[in-house]
Amino acid sequence: MTPNQPSKTKQLDLDKKLPLIPNKRYFTIGEVAFLCGVKPHVLRYWEQEFTLLSPTKRRGNRRYYQHKDVMMVRQIRKLLYEDGFTIEGARLQLAGPSSEVSKSAVHTEAVVKRVIADLENVLQKLKADDNIT
Repeated sequence: MTPNQPSKTKQLDLDKKLPLIPNKRYFTIGEVAFLCGVKPHVLRYWEQEFTLLSPTKRRGNRRYYQHKDVMMVRQIRKLLYEDGFTIEGARLQLAGPSSEVSKSAVHTEAVVKRVIADLENVLQKLKADDNIT
């Protein structure tokens, strides 16, 4: 496995269906992490990177996410993990309608990264087959 290629277990995690969001007003960081399939430290990092994600903070700096925040985390997760965007690209996507050129450039970058990873995987398989014969 090359460094650019996702592990099989990580790929399987992305294929899992996310649980339904319960009808609650507020969610803790642990609940949101479970509902969105990411770890709590990832959520805290995303709060710094995405200004649209801002849970309510209460006593002792405890974070309480609302339903809209949970949906935003799921959208960020999809952009980063499934669609292959960088954090900057995901930020641009979430920013709303912008120029088609910048959207196209960000999407092209993600596609190029995937193609490079696929080509490296094929090269590795060819080298492995060459060693067998």
